Parts: sequence; structure tokens; C-alpha cells
Amino acid sequence: MPLCPIKSQSLENLQAQLHDWGEPAYRATQVVEWLYTRRAPGWDAMTNLPRRLRERLAQHYAFTTLELVAQQGSADATRKFLWRLDDRALIESVLIPASPTAPGADEETSRQTLCISTQVGCAYGCAFCASGLGGFKRNLGADEIVEQVLAAQRRSRVDNLVVMGMGEPLANYDNLIRALRILNAPWGANIGARRITVSTSGLCPQIRRLAGEPQQFRLAISLHGATDDVRNRLMPINHKHPLRDLIAACEAYQTIKGRLITLEYILISGVNDGLDQTRPLAALARRLHAKVNLISYNRVDGLPWQRPSQPRQELFLAALQRHGVKATLRRERGDDIDAACGQLRLRTEPHLAAPASAVDTPQSR
Repeated sequence: MPLCPIKSQSLENLQAQLHDWGEPAYRATQVVEWLYTRRAPGWDAMTNLPRRLRERLAQHYAFTTLELVAQQGSADATRKFLWRLDDRALIESVLIPASPTAPGADEETSRQTLCISTQVGCAYGCAFCASGLGGFKRNLGADEIVEQVLAAQRRSRVDNLVVMGMGEPLANYDNLIRALRILNAPWGANIGARRITVSTSGLCPQIRRLAGEPQQFRLAISLHGATDDVRNRLMPINHKHPLRDLIAACEAYQTIKGRLITLEYILISGVNDGLDQTRPLAALARRLHAKVNLISYNRVDGLPWQRPSQPRQELFLAALQRHGVKATLRRERGDDIDAACGQLRLRTEPHLAAPASAVDTPQSR
């Protein structure tokens, strides 16, 4: 019978288990301090626990770790990690430093944001995305989601968390929420809920479900098209959940949460970057009282899409702002590495037939 992952357990569950074993109440606090504050690499590192307790914990709980098999460093300080899971599947995380955006933006200049994955591959088939090119393999467990953050924190500071990596986060809802509760908890990674953003391509029932969670996580919609015609071309999910349903779900979310929603909009040359698209996008943003985050497309090998020129991106931004929308243009990050979701995995996977220690790719810094 598989062991229960320790990094998917709440403090209350751990306290109950240790109480059943006759351990003093403070032992659970010691364990979670080792897990989430000291970020211990294994049970043996927990030296203030009796050996007998460490052995019993190891017999009862799985201690999830990730193997770093490749990393890339960009000239702009973006760092991409490729992790191997216990079943040899590969996932990605990206550590992104704060970046200057369009004039008028108020971003902090020192913060670091970690983008994490929730699935191995993706079943939703967005036309511009590398994550789904290899198909969908499985959901990540809560422990595997949590460990991406801990592994990154062992290497650098993490201020903000965005769930925008490989996979559709809301399609792995239960594991996602379990992980985010641990990452948000004062006894866990202690990342404030308002510093955690969950992105979705538009799973309407799950957006409504997320609205019922007590934590004030931020919501971002991977929109990429302000009309059904454009969105149908790019995102198959729109056939099941068209814009009218997505708008209704977002309005229901806002009614309950009272939180600003961000609309993520990747600019793709000749597809959704025409100035005629700014009017419906602005109307949608105003209706939802949403901020629009324009993103320059990161090219993906094997896909035909291209990013618009910088002047064209600036024109699109200016048109949105003239329509009275709060909008920013995110400067491209990691363009000199495989920064697009799933791209490093696709390039590396064929060469990892055998176990390997962490390696720098040719583009590493």
C-alpha cells in the first residue's frame, strides 16, 4: 500500500496521528518547522526528533522530493527548472524576477515570483502552448505541487506564487487547494493568499467553486481572445465554456470575493493583436472591472505562431488605455531560454532515457 505523502498533510491531521502514537503535542510543530521553515531534505535531517520517531514517520509517510535534471538561466535573471518526479515524469517551474512593464506600472522592483505546474502535460490543447504537445499524463499530487515551492526556496527567495505552469490548475482542483492551503498556512510556507494567483483557461464550475474557498487567492483568466471566434481558434475549452458562461462565472466570483480579476492576454501576430480586438477586450475588462495583462508570445518550436513587433504591442496597449482600461504590457521574460510552458520538458525528455544528475542546458547561465 503506498505511503501517504507527508507534504500533503494538514497540521491537524499530523497532530492527530502523533497523538495516536502517544507523542507530545509539540512534536507536530517540530515536524512542520523542519518541512516548511528549514526545508529539510529528508527525515534524517530532523535531528531534534528522537530516532524512533523519525523511523516511524518514514514507515508511515512518503517524503516527496524532486530531482533537478536541468535548469536554464536567462540574461534577464529568469530561471527555469526541470524536475523529475518519482515515476520519472518531468515538470517545470520558473522563477521570475520583477520586471519593468509599461509606463505607469507600479510593480515592486525586488520581488521574485515562482510559476508552478499542476499537471504532467495538459489535456486542454491550447493552440499556442507547449504544455499539451506531449499529451496529458496525470495530475500532480498536493505534495508534488508543494515541493516545487520548497525546492525553489532552497535556491532563492520566493515572494509571490502563480499557478500558471504546465497543466490546467482547476482541472486538478482538490490537490491544488490542498497544496495552496499548506503553502498559505502560517505553519506551512506562509505565503500570503493575496500573493498567490491561480490561473485558469476557463473552467466555469471550478471558478464558482473557488469563490467558495475561505482564502483570498487571486484569480487570473487566460483569455487570449475577446470574441468567441478568436478564442475558439486558440482555446478548445471555449467550445464547452464560451465567453458568456465564463463572464457569468467571473461575475459570480467577484460578487462573493470582491476581488480584482486579471485577464491574461498573449499577443499573437495576426491572430489577436489587431486594434479591432481592443474594443471587445476593453468592454469585457470594464464589465468585470478587471485589469488586462498583455503578454508577448514566447515562441514554441513546431508551432506557427509569432509575437507582434514591439511597436504593434505598444499600439495595442495604448488603444486599451484609451478605452479606459487598466492594462500593462509584460516585458518578455526568458526569451533566450525555453521559457514557454512545457518547452524545456519537450526538448529535454527524449535525452533523459537514463537517470542523470542536474545538468545545465546549452543556454544555461
